[in-house]
Amino acid sequence: MKNVFLFTFLTFALVFTTEATAQKFSGLDKSPADIAYYPSSSREMDKAARVIYSRPQLKGRSLDELAPKGKVWRTGANEATEITFYKDATVGGQAVKAGTYSLFTIPGDDEWTVILNNNLHQWGAYSYDSAADVARVTAEASTDDEELEAFSIAFDDNGDLVMGWGTTRATLPMSF
Repeated sequence: MKNVFLFTFLTFALVFTTEATAQKFSGLDKSPADIAYYPSSSREMDKAARVIYSRPQLKGRSLDELAPKGKVWRTGANEATEITFYKDATVGGQAVKAGTYSLFTIPGDDEWTVILNNNLHQWGAYSYDSAADVARVTAEASTDDEELEAFSIAFDDNGDLVMGWGTTRATLPMSF
């Protein structure tokens, strides 16, 4: 009788303990991560660059409110955007060694300043340190008829990095 009671007790304990310690997942990230590669074709295996970033949404807010002009911005949401060059590159006319860098921007009306920084794994731009800058270059800003709700980064066919949000586009010339 003791064995039956003990078995029953352990069975109930196991059932309720398993349920009590089940993994709780948080909700979906409102600014999901994305990756852009150059070349973008999945058939091309010899990649030159990769950007990992999070995609914030406008949701009725203005670009100036979310990425203020004249201030260092993390270039996305959540962690600072990171760019990896698998080969030495020329970015905005400046030579950059192969490696991984945080990518910050300073939005402006006609141009954006793009900053490559050695400090990786930063949350936002809160701990941005200009002493770790590797390059500061200029991206030409323009407008487009297409409205992008989510911040987006892509490489064009020439390898230039294009950042878009709302109707704003910033294009940074690159070569590999």
